[in-house]
Amino acid sequence: MTSTGERADGHEADAGGPEDAGRQVVSPSLHRIVNTGRYPLDEPGSADWDRVVARARDDLAADGCCVLSGFLRPELLDTLRAEGEALAPHAYYTVEKVNAYNIPLDADLPPDHPGNIVLERGNAFVARDLIPADALIQVLYTDPVFQRFIADCFGLAELHEFSDPLAGLCLNVVAPGMSHPWHFDTNAFTVSMLTRAPEAGGVFEYCPGIRTPEDENLSAVRAVLMGEGAHLIRRLELRPGDLQLFQGRFSLHRVSPVEGTSQRHTTIFAYSEQSGVVGNVERTRQLFGRVLPDHIAAAGAVRGDRLLD
Repeated sequence: MTSTGERADGHEADAGGPEDAGRQVVSPSLHRIVNTGRYPLDEPGSADWDRVVARARDDLAADGCCVLSGFLRPELLDTLRAEGEALAPHAYYTVEKVNAYNIPLDADLPPDHPGNIVLERGNAFVARDLIPADALIQVLYTDPVFQRFIADCFGLAELHEFSDPLAGLCLNVVAPGMSHPWHFDTNAFTVSMLTRAPEAGGVFEYCPGIRTPEDENLSAVRAVLMGEGAHLIRRLELRPGDLQLFQGRFSLHRVSPVEGTSQRHTTIFAYSEQSGVVGNVERTRQLFGRVLPDHIAAAGAVRGDRLLD
């Protein structure tokens, strides 16, 4: 996997109106936030846009992961970190026993099923309804040109913000000594940005394409969870301001234990190909310590595949 490089011209372009009816208007806020010298979100549909998108698609095809390094303007990194630090105390903290599928531990599974392997989850989440509308991550998440760019990178005709009022956008907080254990994502693709790096540890580890919509590949998942699948694991050290695109529904992944005295903060931008996506009750209660009427109403909804969650 490689990270995308500079634009062909190496310069930033001024924000402005579209050159033709097929282009979207770029907001001043987006131009202020994104490092357009490297990522031409100020020129939707341009040759430079297409070049960056093509590189992202190549990375995703290679191993299900792409890092757009230095996506945020460098002068905003301190603001990004400070906003995350202000939000972190509002995270729902709990240390609990889970499995890689985030289904009940007493689920009726065969004895050798990897869902019976108990893991400890010690990370915490700040829910979307606690994130201010003017926070950098909220402005970026809701911007239509940013959404169009993400859709293009994943090769999608369109994407939608999660309708989930808690999980649509959240800040993942991992304190020293804690980790985000092995798991799969609810949706097929994930967009995230590291906002604060720890002193040590906190490495993103993943097993690209370890399962498919048709095959859970239980033996390989079990090997990783039992510490016997090192050859299946790839490791990625991220930097604040890097944007990560990841196919997390089919790739088992985790954040290794954080070391030192600093927390690790990551923003998760949740999108879906389908509109109206809401998290299930069990997982929502695990992550946020509460559920809302939207989650109760969505209980029993059928996913786009039959994989365990």
